[in-house]
Amino acid sequence: MILWLLKRLLQAVLVMVAMSIIVFVGLNVIGNPVDILISPDADQAERLRVIAELGLDQPLVWQYVEFLKAALQGDLGNSYVFNQPALQVILQRMPATLELAVIAVGFATLVGLPLGLYAGLRSQSWLAKFLMAGSILGFSLPTFWIGLMLIMVFAVQLGWLPSGGRGETASLFGLQWSFLTADGWRHLLLPALNLSLFKMALIMRLTRAGVREVLPQDYIRYARARGLTEQRVISLHVLKNIMIPIVTVIGIEFGSVIAFSVVTETIFAWPGMGKLIIDSINVLDRPIIVAYLLLIVVVFVWINFAVDVVYTLLDPRVRLGQKGSAR
Repeated sequence: MILWLLKRLLQAVLVMVAMSIIVFVGLNVIGNPVDILISPDADQAERLRVIAELGLDQPLVWQYVEFLKAALQGDLGNSYVFNQPALQVILQRMPATLELAVIAVGFATLVGLPLGLYAGLRSQSWLAKFLMAGSILGFSLPTFWIGLMLIMVFAVQLGWLPSGGRGETASLFGLQWSFLTADGWRHLLLPALNLSLFKMALIMRLTRAGVREVLPQDYIRYARARGLTEQRVISLHVLKNIMIPIVTVIGIEFGSVIAFSVVTETIFAWPGMGKLIIDSINVLDRPIIVAYLLLIVVVFVWINFAVDVVYTLLDPRVRLGQKGSAR
């Protein structure tokens, strides 16, 4: 167990170092932020002063070394635009993205899992066929189009829900959250639904495939032959044996929502990290971009760790220290 933890920690450090190098070098190839931050009318002396102040006059290798030394002390640099620590700016936006991701993935799981289970157990029924056909739409329709349709129907035509913004928030643990207020929930529903549709379709189809694969197995026949009720057969044998791939997908999708909810946050004017990174890319705010990507790496590392732990809870045969264990 300890050896496994040390190995995963070393892997996480190597991934973060490699990611920081790739991002840092890539951003320096894209363009010069000075051209965006400084007025075209500024004289050469002003340009040189700003370049020196940002440390952009140093060799690229030295810039990275200085960045790495500061990062080890928890300093990922100051935002060029906000003139605040980049990590602080991102963490201020993180609660908005985090609660959106939790609600979207939670809703997708609560709906997709039972629907997929039903479609697997009653695969020949008209409702199961209808659900599987509907899940194809969840894969096919682009997120931005669904978001615009949700706004048009529920915000413009019916006027039931607001079209954008985060609404009223309340403080918890020193952070502002929308899910603690009724108005915040009204603002959460449309973007969370928009994000959850693809995940719901994915979980539904994965659950159905798992059920169809498990049902013909001998241990299911044996459980029924022992006189177990259908409910116990499904809960103890079917669900337990299909949950590992489903947990993997849920973990990956949760991380992807946190990292890549850019389109939804832009459409619904949701003030989260996705909208922040788009605005930062437009102005080449390098400290924000680097800090954001490194934070996303940390998020995915912890999600993978949590998924590995859940594996052992679902199936005691999976051992964290065992060679070839799920990753």
